[in-house]
Amino acid sequence: MIHQAIKAILDKISEGNSDPDAMFSELMPAVAEALKCDRTFLYLRYPDTRMGKVPFCWCRSADIPTVLDVDWKEEPSSLPDEDPMFAAALRTAPSIFVEDVQTATPDVLNKDFEQKNFGHRALIHAHICHDGQLWGVLQPSMFGKPRVWTDEERSLIATIVEKITPLAVSYVKEAMSG
Repeated sequence: MIHQAIKAILDKISEGNSDPDAMFSELMPAVAEALKCDRTFLYLRYPDTRMGKVPFCWCRSADIPTVLDVDWKEEPSSLPDEDPMFAAALRTAPSIFVEDVQTATPDVLNKDFEQKNFGHRALIHAHICHDGQLWGVLQPSMFGKPRVWTDEERSLIATIVEKITPLAVSYVKEAMSG
């Protein structure tokens, strides 16, 4: 069953007259609450230029590091080599559900990279793809302990990604054209 707060946000997005900043700002805590996770952020990127930023992040407490970068920056060319999950996202592979950063295999993620840059213990690396290109990553995560992601949670993420993809693409295109 879809969480009511998320359903309301997705319904607004589907109506097509929603402000992307407001919708994404509302979505971050709603996703965190529905998944009972510690942090949710949204990385958006323009595939043609490899420029990206993290304009939306919500943390359950001040103890959780915020991932927020409001300025567009070019992705390091080494990123796909350092981060197997990002490389998978660039290939538009299915979203990745990591139950434990500590025990995940190196073909799934780079444990040192994750610890240095994000600090989480479990995460969802949800790929926002359109026309065979990566436009963003929605990343809910847990700190301090592993987490088994249920089939219902996986389905919820798939629904969210499907519904927000057009809004994410238009947000990026508008930002890059202005």
